[in-house]
Amino acid sequence: EPFVADEYIERLAWRTPGGGSRGGEAFDPKRLLEEFVNHIQELQVMDERIQRKVEKLEQQCQKEAKEFAKKVQELQKSNQVAFQHFQELDEHISYVATKVCHLGDQLEGVNTPRQRAVEAQKLMKYFNEFLDGELKSDVFTNSEKIKEAADIIQKLHLIAQELPFDRFSEVKSKIASKYHDLECQLIQEFTSAQRRGEISRMREVAAVLLHFKGYSHCVDVYIKQCQEGAFLRNDVFEDAAILCQRVNKQVGEVFSNPETVLAKLIQNIFEVKLQSYVKDQLEEHRKSDAEQYLKNLYDLYTRTTNLSSKLMEFNLGTDKQTFLSKLIKSIFIFYLENYIEVEIGYLKSRSAMILQRYYDSKNHQKRSIGTGGIQDLKERIRQRTNLPLGPSIDTHGETFLSQEVVVNLLQETKQAFERCHRLSDPSDLPKNAFRIFSMLVDFLCTEHIDYALETGLAGIPSSDSKNANLYFLDVVHQANTIFHLFDKQFNDHLMPLISSSPKLSECLQKKKDIIEQMEVKLDMGIDRTLNCMIGQMKHILAAEQKKTDFKPEDENNVLIQYTNACVKVCGYVRKQVEKIRNSMDGKNVDTVLMELGVRFHRLIYEHLQQYSYSCMGGMLAICDVAEYRKCAKDFKIALVLQLFDTLHALCNLLVVAPDNLKQVCSGEQLANLDKNILHSFVQLRVDYRSARLARHFS
Repeated sequence: EPFVADEYIERLAWRTPGGGSRGGEAFDPKRLLEEFVNHIQELQVMDERIQRKVEKLEQQCQKEAKEFAKKVQELQKSNQVAFQHFQELDEHISYVATKVCHLGDQLEGVNTPRQRAVEAQKLMKYFNEFLDGELKSDVFTNSEKIKEAADIIQKLHLIAQELPFDRFSEVKSKIASKYHDLECQLIQEFTSAQRRGEISRMREVAAVLLHFKGYSHCVDVYIKQCQEGAFLRNDVFEDAAILCQRVNKQVGEVFSNPETVLAKLIQNIFEVKLQSYVKDQLEEHRKSDAEQYLKNLYDLYTRTTNLSSKLMEFNLGTDKQTFLSKLIKSIFIFYLENYIEVEIGYLKSRSAMILQRYYDSKNHQKRSIGTGGIQDLKERIRQRTNLPLGPSIDTHGETFLSQEVVVNLLQETKQAFERCHRLSDPSDLPKNAFRIFSMLVDFLCTEHIDYALETGLAGIPSSDSKNANLYFLDVVHQANTIFHLFDKQFNDHLMPLISSSPKLSECLQKKKDIIEQMEVKLDMGIDRTLNCMIGQMKHILAAEQKKTDFKPEDENNVLIQYTNACVKVCGYVRKQVEKIRNSMDGKNVDTVLMELGVRFHRLIYEHLQQYSYSCMGGMLAICDVAEYRKCAKDFKIALVLQLFDTLHALCNLLVVAPDNLKQVCSGEQLANLDKNILHSFVQLRVDYRSARLARHFS
């Protein structure tokens, strides 16, 4: 542990008798001093002893260092001597090697012309046999020496090509004939060896054929035999991958240029097997079934590119990426040139069918929205002015929005985006993706959502209708859910395809325009729905509120509680508030509830202005407003609650004693109100005409 002087002194003092007051002992400074002095002497003795030991160790270390240095010097001298011997030996070896190389060059200079002369003599001998017309040499008659015969005939064939045709036409013909026979024999031998699986024999024959013109035919035979029995299953792509994997291991053991042979095999598979398979699969549905055709095209192209990715592992030469891309293009170019037209045509017909099937299931005939005609003109005037121009359209509670329809449209579009990503040329991808997006906007946003909004608007009754059923909030709720799904697909599937192209801004603007267009209709429908809610409240108040409620005939026999009209209005309002919360989300809920709350307050304010109030009637009005205020708390909007708090304070003016009117009017809640508003409420009192009340308020 690290040494700490203060702790050491403390422990020493604690151990010394009389060194402290612990345990009841008296403090004895002399004894403590004596202990310190003795301990210091002990430490000094210990220090001297340790110092002597250190000096002894230092002397020993210096002695050993001198001995080690002396030993190192001796080793360095030995190393220098050994290095000199090594240099001498290296010089001697270099001298001997130079002599040997010179001698070897001299021997090679003598031997090479001799070998050439011997080889030329042999070729002349064989040439004479062809010239005489009789092949006697064992190399031509013994089938086991076909390798040596091939080497000779190949050289003779080269020589014969240099000879004049008029003098040596016959011998040239014989040599060419033998050349062709041997070539055929070698190819036949290679074929037999391949069937027997003799790799070493195949390698020997291929090496001999490498210098013959028929070498490419040997490669063709090899490729053909490799594919025998390789495509027996239904999955031609998996069979091709397994075949290439097997050949890749073997081709390097047989041929001197394995990458060329393997590339030729792959080219043959693509241009023969795959092209034929793709054509059979696509032509079957190309004109009769667009959906199956697009699915097959996407599946086949995907499996072909996956196969290409597997083949990238093999050595196919320098630019294998370009090589494989050209092979894929050669198979699919005919189908990819007009792919997007087929895609758009299918998407259009499929989307129209989904929508029509839905409307048929509802027994609904789509009507033309805003296309002219007296009836449409009346409908639009009625919508905007609430004039009684005929009955509104009864939708029977149907929103004409279906999440199932939306999911089906989005699923079809999602698949179209996936196919577009895979099958479109990179330069055409943003343009094609935009066309698919435009189809989605047309059918989902315009033909389905916008139509439902227009129908919903037409189904909103006028504000003076009694017992009106308000279904537009259901339309709002479903449209909101659909917008979220639409936006998610836009971000997840369209954005990756257009994010780095000029089409991005075009798509964003199109999306913005369609959403703004629908928001205008949603706002219009919500505004008119709120008007209908207020209209319903007016009907309730008109039917249930009696003039005697606030000016009872018997003032002494009145039960202080809220009126029946108040109970029904509050019940209706609470249902509408709950419906608004269920139909919207986010800030939209607060915005709509605030608007409804303000209109609700204005209605109650104007309603209270219609009556005269006795003292007990004023108490009943206060009870009603208190209940309205409790209902306003359900809105959870500060402004609405504040408005009803102020209205409650105004109602106190109906019951307060005349002497206290000015004091109440100057209170916190009423001090900032216009004096005319205060006066209008005081005028509602039945005793307002009395000189005493008028004098106190003036």
